Amino acid sequence: MKRVAVLVEDDYQELELWYPVLRFKEAGCRVTVVGPGRQEVYLSKLGYPVKEELAVQKCRAEDFDAVIVPGGFAPDRMRRVPAMVDFVRAMHEAGRVVGAICHGPQILISAGLLRGRRATCFASIKDDLVNAGAEYIDAAAVVDGNLVTSRTPEDLPAFCRAILELLGLADLPTRGD
Repeated sequence: MKRVAVLVEDDYQELELWYPVLRFKEAGCRVTVVGPGRQEVYLSKLGYPVKEELAVQKCRAEDFDAVIVPGGFAPDRMRRVPAMVDFVRAMHEAGRVVGAICHGPQILISAGLLRGRRATCFASIKDDLVNAGAEYIDAAAVVDGNLVTSRTPEDLPAFCRAILELLGLADLPTRGD
């Protein structure tokens, strides 16, 4: 069974957290919502709660096959928590799948993972991505080695499919792509 960590912080984008959580569970993965260990429940931009199941300080790269960084304003908060940045970096260095959507690449920037890589993101942080040394690609999902990036909630089917493929899991058909 593949193990997937989905990071959370306040002001996460609802679909970008819940769609992957449910999609990876549907694919048979064990999904764990990982937060900064500051509180039990985190609220989305629209006030939807999600419970932290594990504090990032207790996470080790060898315990997971993938980490997902949802967007919204949460990644800006996540990058201020050294343990979250360190965990994402450790996952990448261990060759695990690292997925980031929308503003999620902000934590990849803070972890120093984008220099010389191909990636995408929400349009408002494109300059940040480029200034961090990445080649910006305007596509629904960009795969560069073990790194998967995506732009917006509309891209979630392509984003999740790319991650499932890297995990070696058969993907169910997605309509509307």
